[in-house]
Amino acid sequence: MFTKTAAYYDALYHFVDYKTICEKLRDLVSENLPEAKTLLDVGCGTGKHLSFLKDSYAAEGLDIDGALLEIAKENCPGVTFHEGDMRSFQLGKKFDVVTCLFSSIGYVKTNTALNDSIRAMAKHLNPGGLLVVEPWIWPENYWLDRITANFVDQPELKIAWMYTSKKEGNVSVFDIHYMVGTPRGVDEFTERHEMGLWTDAQYKAAFESAGIENVEFIRTDYFRRGMYYGRKK
Repeated sequence: MFTKTAAYYDALYHFVDYKTICEKLRDLVSENLPEAKTLLDVGCGTGKHLSFLKDSYAAEGLDIDGALLEIAKENCPGVTFHEGDMRSFQLGKKFDVVTCLFSSIGYVKTNTALNDSIRAMAKHLNPGGLLVVEPWIWPENYWLDRITANFVDQPELKIAWMYTSKKEGNVSVFDIHYMVGTPRGVDEFTERHEMGLWTDAQYKAAFESAGIENVEFIRTDYFRRGMYYGRKK
C-alpha cells in the first residue's frame, strides 16, 4: 500500500495527534481492563502509536509492510516488531490488549478478510483480554467524488498530495497523486489505496463470531472514526 511513501509516512500524517489519542486509549483500557500489562498493535505502521504506549505496556507491533516496520524500529527502540498479515498471523503468544488503529483494518478490503482478521486478533488475546479496533468509514457515511488535499511544509521537504474519493463495489478507492520536493529535486507519482466499507452490524458480527463479548462502539473528538472494543470470553 505504501510502496512509494513509506519514507514520508510520518511527515504525511503530521496532523494526527498521536499523543492525545494514546492518552485516551490508555483511559479506555484502564476503564475496561485496569490490570492490563501487555499490548499488541496490529497494523502498527511506523509505530507512532506505540511510541506513546510502550512506557505503559510491554508492547509489540505487527505490520505487513517491511519498509514501515524499519521506520517503526527507529521510532520505538527496544520494541519487538513482527512482519505478518493481520488476516492470518500466528505469533505463538497472547496479550492482555490487542489494538488495530488508524483504520488499518480497512486495508483487508473484503468481509471475509475482516472476519479472518478479527479472529486472528482474538486468538492472540488472553482470556478476558480487550480487543480495540478503529474502523474505517461506514458505507452510509462515505463521500464520493470529493477532492481532498494535504500539504507538508518542512525546511527540506515539501509535499502536496491529493485525491478524489471513489468507490468500487464495497471498496473505497483513492488514487493519490503526490508531488514531493527536496533539495535534490521534485518527484511526482501516484499510489492506489483500497479500503473496505463495512457497516456497524458487520463489525459487531465479526467481533462476536470471534468470541468477543459486550462489544461497544464509541465516537469522540479524539476517536473521530469511532472505536469498537470488547472482551474475549
